[in-house]
Amino acid sequence: MNNIANNLKRLRQQKNLTQEQTANALGVSMQTVSRWECGITCPDIMLLPEIARLYCVTVDDLFRQDSSAYKNYAQRLASVFEISCNPEDYLKADLEFNKLKKAGNYTHEDRLKHGAIHTSMMLVCKQLENQCFDRIISEYEQDGNTLPDNLTYWSARYHSLVSMGQPEKAYKKQEENLQNHSDNYMEWTVLIYSYYYAGKNEKAYEILRKAINRFADKWELYMVGGYVCKALKKYEEALEYSDKVCALSNKYMDALYNKAFCLQEMGDYERAYTAWLEIIEKLKQEGYDVEAQREEKRAQACLDKIKG
Repeated sequence: MNNIANNLKRLRQQKNLTQEQTANALGVSMQTVSRWECGITCPDIMLLPEIARLYCVTVDDLFRQDSSAYKNYAQRLASVFEISCNPEDYLKADLEFNKLKKAGNYTHEDRLKHGAIHTSMMLVCKQLENQCFDRIISEYEQDGNTLPDNLTYWSARYHSLVSMGQPEKAYKKQEENLQNHSDNYMEWTVLIYSYYYAGKNEKAYEILRKAINRFADKWELYMVGGYVCKALKKYEEALEYSDKVCALSNKYMDALYNKAFCLQEMGDYERAYTAWLEIIEKLKQEGYDVEAQREEKRAQACLDKIKG
């Protein structure tokens, strides 16, 4: 009781509020506020969130020893997140900062603290990202004998390399993996992706050609090949690879997208329009109506180019 009484008085004074102003803000009498601060009575539990918000602290702070008021509630929530690293606490703080922004009360100090929690959240997301990929990889590799023949596993392998944030380290690590498993076409595929991610598209193309010569019927190679050729502006080859993916696999939506974007970059808006219509139809068939609406805009942009 003494903790909350002392805190209520100190927090009010730190916010430069009188008992009357506090009472008006909370919809109670000034005598009620006085009784709280004297420790005679305790605030109703339903009022605690409003009191905490008024004093720019959390409800828990009201009961702690020697709590201090923050400049605003958003900054207090930011401090909670910096300690907890809990994504839910980040979302609460982000919401409060955005409220300040919308109300026009968003100071440079708020911007600084808002930016800081974004930075911290990126680090949290990176940790969660790695946990997800590592779990997939470890569970598929647990027998230790052969590499899994599973696209989810290989996607996790690729994304795990990308998540390093160090492109050169990523493709060098994958080069080592390929040396140990050069007979596995997916090791080649991941290496090509690694060079593509690093922006070394000429090298990626060189490896791609070697891989296709060895594994001519693997759609995964043609998929990444389409991306590499698009980056190198080898558009006709990129279109050829996209068609190969469609012929070899039913997992061809990414290839269709690559084809549509290639045709747009080539200025072939009629074929691009047709490609977007095909994508839209397939999205609708799968029930992805929101995505289909987005691609309808891209199709319309091509149609506008055609009409002049």
